[in-house]
Amino acid sequence: MHRAVLLDEVLSLLAPRSGGVYVDGTGGAGGHSRAIAERIGPRGRLLVLDRDAEAVERLREMLSGPFSQCAVVQANFAEVREVARANGIERAEGVLLDLGLSSDQLDAAGRGFSFMQDGPLDMRMDRTQALTAESLANDLPEEELADLLWRYGEEPRARAIARRIVLGRTRGRLTRTGQLADLVRAVYGGRRGRIHPATRTFQALRIAVNGELESLRKALDGAVELLAPGGRLAAISFHSLEDRIVKRFFVEHAGHWESRPAGGRDWICSDPELTTLTRKPVTASEQECEENPRARSAKLRAAERKG
Repeated sequence: MHRAVLLDEVLSLLAPRSGGVYVDGTGGAGGHSRAIAERIGPRGRLLVLDRDAEAVERLREMLSGPFSQCAVVQANFAEVREVARANGIERAEGVLLDLGLSSDQLDAAGRGFSFMQDGPLDMRMDRTQALTAESLANDLPEEELADLLWRYGEEPRARAIARRIVLGRTRGRLTRTGQLADLVRAVYGGRRGRIHPATRTFQALRIAVNGELESLRKALDGAVELLAPGGRLAAISFHSLEDRIVKRFFVEHAGHWESRPAGGRDWICSDPELTTLTRKPVTASEQECEENPRARSAKLRAAERKG
């Protein structure tokens, strides 16, 4: 059975209790959802969201039968507050956001998320939307493409890669993940470091295709509004851009002192207020990383809404 990343740590920080109301904003393969459902019991309630129709179908099958307290909805977690209200939930004791791709998505060549196997240059989490990685790679001007690779992938060779992609598409439209990975690899001269040369390029295109960072900001706002006093929000990120957004969001809502130019300080804090539960991000143990290499980049942060 699939084991979710940082499962024990999530359960410890989220602390789901019997009869409680919880929201899993990114159901994925269902590991976290199932564990939460087991903790809250039949008198509890769990709302599970995922924007991927295939994931929703699997989640509904997994959480049927003994987990009748679970409702699975196809939706972007950016709309978590609105979806919860539409399903009769005004307040929740906990909200979880697992921001990574599921193993099912990565392993499916036809989804185009991975450079490890050739597939269509797609990368859509919601396959009903029009924008794909293919359209970005083929239609963006070179300068805009370079900016995208730098902004969303933090790719140090963004300009060179954008130039190589534009040159490559003059020979015919880029339609396959293998084509794109080869173009990026050529910029690096075939050299391999700690990560595959195409990692940051694929990350950047995936983030842009799915509007992931904008959705995350909205999801955090919606989740904290949804929390009951004493309720907890936990977020697992897999790259620095996501982790930075989560960290700053918690700082803004936990409050901080800000110096005035003319001297003195002001206490700055967004409403509603949070208490940060993780001074530093929680990371996976060596044992978990050995069992699941994908866990190496996972960072878990959590906060509690003040009463």
